[in-house]
Amino acid sequence: MDKEPLLILCLLFILGIVLQDYLSFGQPTIVLLLILSVVTLFIFFVKSFLTFKIRPVILAFLFICFGIFIHYLHSTKPEFPTFNGKETVIFKLRKKLNSNEKNRRYEIIGWKDNQQFQSVLSIPKSETALNFANYYKAEIYINPLEKPYSDFQFDYSKYLARKGIYFQSYLPGSLRSELRKDLSTGEKIRQKRLEILDKIDQADLEKRTREFAKGIILADRTEMDRAMVRDFRNSGTMHLLAISGTHMAIIFGFILLMLRFLIPSKYRKIKIVTALVLIWSFALFIGYGNSVVRSCVMITCYYVFILLQRKTDLLHSMSLAAFIILFTDSNQVFDVGFQLSFIAVFGIFWFNQPLLKRLPRPKNKFQNLMINIISISLSAQLATMPLVIFYFHQYSSLSILANLVIIPFAEIIIVFSLLMVILISFSIDLHWVNVLFDGLISYTLKAVHLFGDLDFALNKMIPMTLLEVFLLLIILFLLRFIIRNFNIKNTSRLAFFILLFISLRFLLNYKATNLNEVLEHQFFKKKIVSVKKGDHVIFYMNQNVDQEKVEQYIIEPYLTSRRTKSFQVKIGDGNISELKPKLEEYKITSNLLFRKVTN
Repeated sequence: MDKEPLLILCLLFILGIVLQDYLSFGQPTIVLLLILSVVTLFIFFVKSFLTFKIRPVILAFLFICFGIFIHYLHSTKPEFPTFNGKETVIFKLRKKLNSNEKNRRYEIIGWKDNQQFQSVLSIPKSETALNFANYYKAEIYINPLEKPYSDFQFDYSKYLARKGIYFQSYLPGSLRSELRKDLSTGEKIRQKRLEILDKIDQADLEKRTREFAKGIILADRTEMDRAMVRDFRNSGTMHLLAISGTHMAIIFGFILLMLRFLIPSKYRKIKIVTALVLIWSFALFIGYGNSVVRSCVMITCYYVFILLQRKTDLLHSMSLAAFIILFTDSNQVFDVGFQLSFIAVFGIFWFNQPLLKRLPRPKNKFQNLMINIISISLSAQLATMPLVIFYFHQYSSLSILANLVIIPFAEIIIVFSLLMVILISFSIDLHWVNVLFDGLISYTLKAVHLFGDLDFALNKMIPMTLLEVFLLLIILFLLRFIIRNFNIKNTSRLAFFILLFISLRFLLNYKATNLNEVLEHQFFKKKIVSVKKGDHVIFYMNQNVDQEKVEQYIIEPYLTSRRTKSFQVKIGDGNISELKPKLEEYKITSNLLFRKVTN
């Protein structure tokens, strides 16, 4: 604990959160742990009773218990009203979500009989969009969220439960609205953000440019074109769309640059404090995302160290940011964005300096900039790769190259987008600026599409378990020592864990290959039957099923979980519920007529 005490305590705190989440300690156990913690804390400060070796153990126990207690408070399920299908409720907007082809989607806070609940609400696009300035009253269908029918599907109900949402709703008709008089400061800010988003929608820009500007500056991708999102995801440049540490650092640097022209150089401390206030105001305006808060805390810690004339420490800043986020909401530790955000920063800390020593020495400022971009991008890509594959089961072999092409222009793109949003907010319309911005974003999107459209580089349906992720992280941890000092000792340690990873993967693949099963899958009101024998799967479905969505939500997740890519789709005219395949024979024992086979 002597070298990085705050980081170790943060990891112990996270361990407590994970233990509470998986073991679900009840109230008696929590009370007992609290009593033990108080006693242990008293003993900790009585130095005469303790030896030097025991004190770290006691401190570790305290922070694990602290994590357990905090997560117990944040994961307690509240009391809800009883719903019977269609209900008349009053509700207000909490958050705007991604829309689909037919509906806009929102997170709402509703009331029935003075009892509060939260729900995901779908509203037809023909209805007026919701805002924070109104209360709404309508008849809506409210249903509790259900767990997925199989282990290979994403547990959307658990994901929403971590946000305190246990219901999903649908508005079949119209709604009534009434202007609110009790808007909080936060809701007024979010309402202003919605108004600016509406202004951007009305701006004289290409639709894809408008959506890009909203995503890269105001963290709104709710109406973004799916093809554009797919291009960024497939090319490995999705972080450019999300408000990340790169965005906040660039925006903070831009603010400092502007303040140089407004505030004399002798007032350096005032410039830094003003810039910190402005960056936190910007974070409040766009919403407190994990990466936004983490970036702001780390920037603040860095410059506070400078103001106090103390040595800066990246890991301490990162740990402090994690404590602040998790103390506010411990469920964030299970959020993909939280995990990727922090492990990317750790990857930069762990790999950047060793990589810089292996790369060619820069001869001028431009080369120094490019070398640092390559090193930082490669460090973040290496560190996040195991988690990206685990959560998304795909990885582009050209993602590093794509980032090296796109990232050098990120500063120009982000600053230009920020200026455009400011101009649009103040209703300043400059045609030549719009044309220039349209051209810049158009070429950026074309470059991203070029990388995202290279199917040969995209590896999809990559199976990955937590144990495999753990071994990959160990391999990456040891890789640093190889980069710094290539010798037999470091090489042998790395080779051992690589062989262990390969062996584990071989065993899991072998087990999956020898699994024979017949499953009935539920897709809305339709039924799909899969028959797996060895490493080949046949899916039986009716012809009126949306095959593209079935492939996305049923076939690909199932094949990934069963570690195979060999499958057929057989489409018939009959009722699929009559299909009765026999496991031992793998034959179809019904009169269903299959007339098409798709490989």
